[in-house]
Amino acid sequence: MSRIPILAADEMNAEQQRFHKNITDGPRGGMGGPFQAWIHSPDFADRAQKVGEYCRYNSVLEPRLSELAILFTARHWTAQFEWFAHAPMALKGGLAPDIIEAIRQRRTPEFSMADEAAVYQFCSELYRDSQVSDATYGDAKDQLGDQGLVDLVGILGYYAMVSMTLNVFEMPLPEGVAPPLEP
Repeated sequence: MSRIPILAADEMNAEQQRFHKNITDGPRGGMGGPFQAWIHSPDFADRAQKVGEYCRYNSVLEPRLSELAILFTARHWTAQFEWFAHAPMALKGGLAPDIIEAIRQRRTPEFSMADEAAVYQFCSELYRDSQVSDATYGDAKDQLGDQGLVDLVGILGYYAMVSMTLNVFEMPLPEGVAPPLEP
């Protein structure tokens, strides 16, 4: 049960209805996850979802790399809805199932691709140490370039915010879906 009311359409003010329409008519197609909480602050919600739209659909990172970062974030925060929503996208984006499962189980995956290993190491250090070493930065820059690094940090920051929203407001999984992550 969510800690914040899930609004029905007839309970929304004009700004909330506008945000609802933008989300449901756009590429996301639904109001799941953080949007049910964010709608209580429609101006924030609109600005946040625009950053998310860039991170998810327009980043220079290939989907397998952006989804790797998103899954790492979901696992770090134990954000159940985020994992539920993005594990299938990671598979579709080309991330290997054994990598996804290792992250789910909090194990270090074995990587055959250098760019995936660089993203994973970057995420690991940033979440563990709140910074990255020169060696990790250099390796990630070699793999992703400057814009790729900026996009990666943006993805990590945006999905950390999403994860915090999901956890603080206890946003529910769809009916009948078991939590995919152990605490």
